[in-house]
Amino acid sequence: MLGGISIWQLLIVLGIIILIFGTKKLRNVGTDLGGAVKGFKKAMHDEEKEGDKKDADQP
Repeated sequence: MLGGISIWQLLIVLGIIILIFGTKKLRNVGTDLGGAVKGFKKAMHDEEKEGDKKDADQP
């Protein structure tokens, strides 16, 4: 069970985080994190395409 952490402990921590930050702030953080992951994946995909293009151009 996650190294001795029970589900109840996780729920208590989650409840405290929601009380401190509020749901609106957590939603914004989630949106920002999702955008960052999406941007990272796009950059990796673009880098792959660029690398393939360079390999094809070399004799």
